[in-house]
Amino acid sequence: MASMLETALAFFEREGWPVQLPEGEDTLVTGYEGEHGKWSCFALIFRAEERFVFYSIAPVPASAPQRQRVAEFITRANYGLALGNFEMDFERGEIRYKTSIDVEGAALSEALVRQLVLQNVGVMDRYLPGLMSVLYSDIAPAAAIAEVERH
Repeated sequence: MASMLETALAFFEREGWPVQLPEGEDTLVTGYEGEHGKWSCFALIFRAEERFVFYSIAPVPASAPQRQRVAEFITRANYGLALGNFEMDFERGEIRYKTSIDVEGAALSEALVRQLVLQNVGVMDRYLPGLMSVLYSDIAPAAAIAEVERH
């Protein structure tokens, strides 16, 4: 049976995504370019817990004065999301979207990796215009979410 790392690598290779493997880590680093932007992504594999976690990192962090507005935006976004969630590091302002799966007692398949990864980048791409409008204009977070979810 393939390891979780081998399974994830097989998915990215099959899809043609360039991946870097930091030495000695169960981490895959890649990137994605969607309709609304380009950003970094990474996957973490927790062998002992049998978990696969995939993150999309928003292309720009929130500055300290923006963090409360961004927190409202991502909280409003998260409310309707069935798979995954947005999160923000209040110290650094990093904004990311996370999807994950616990496969304890089962096996991680390329199909599961595919669903997690494509769901993840799809949500980041969908909400990125609203996030950028909150970061770079005076639009209210509620109005930015309404605009994103209208389309």
